[in-house]
Amino acid sequence: MKVLDAKFVKEFVDMADDGYTNGYHERNGGNLSYRIKPEEMYEIVYEMKTDREWMDIGASVPGLAGDYFMVTGTGRFFHHVKEDPENTCGIIRLDDTGTKFQILWGFADGGRPTSELPTHLLNHQIKKEQTGGKHRVIYHCHPANLIALTFVLPLTDAAFTKELWPNMTECPVVFPDGIGVLPWMVCGSMEIGLATCEKMKQYDAVIWAHHGVFVSGENFDIAFGLCHTIEKSAEIAVKIRSMQPTRRQTMTRPMFEALAKAFNLKLAEKFLR
Repeated sequence: MKVLDAKFVKEFVDMADDGYTNGYHERNGGNLSYRIKPEEMYEIVYEMKTDREWMDIGASVPGLAGDYFMVTGTGRFFHHVKEDPENTCGIIRLDDTGTKFQILWGFADGGRPTSELPTHLLNHQIKKEQTGGKHRVIYHCHPANLIALTFVLPLTDAAFTKELWPNMTECPVVFPDGIGVLPWMVCGSMEIGLATCEKMKQYDAVIWAHHGVFVSGENFDIAFGLCHTIEKSAEIAVKIRSMQPTRRQTMTRPMFEALAKAFNLKLAEKFLR
């Protein structure tokens, strides 16, 4: 099978295009990565170029040693992913130490993986271990309403979770553990990568103040749906705040508890206090 005919590649491209269509990716903003299943690699192995140089990841991820990933490229625009995936994206594999990677396909014209590859891989390692390998997608984007809230809300997990949970009944269903929040840090740095890892031990979504959001999911639909739900709730929050400083009514603890019972959820108790 050709790479571009593989189901996971089509889903990767569709998700990238959905992010652009929703306005989450200005210019070359944002990045996406997917940990490829062995059986998926088997279908496309004949198109892989295995004689290329090994390059340093910039981080050590022994838990991902030998794994394969599809990732977006540095400096590439999400706007062009659908029309030219072989130029905007690529497939890499990690060596047996988890410290180097090799480009096997894509990144035409001398491209490279996203500059935030170390952050992606560090968090893939955390979520792979934490979920027993179920989580395979890491997605970072720049949703406007969520970013706007980072200028007016306290930069705490509690402040954002309590602001976003009540806005739609689906919110506590989609992210029952809440949301992590980090203060502003330099993007692509080891500092933000490691700090995100710590948050990812508790949550599937982490807000980067004045920058965007970083999410993890089992597949493309779940990861994108998580981001989409969080941003929609943020949009509602922005509209509420523009109409009236305080809420006349909102979801209460008994409502959350009834919802948790109905959907068999375990909501984070610390955000119900």
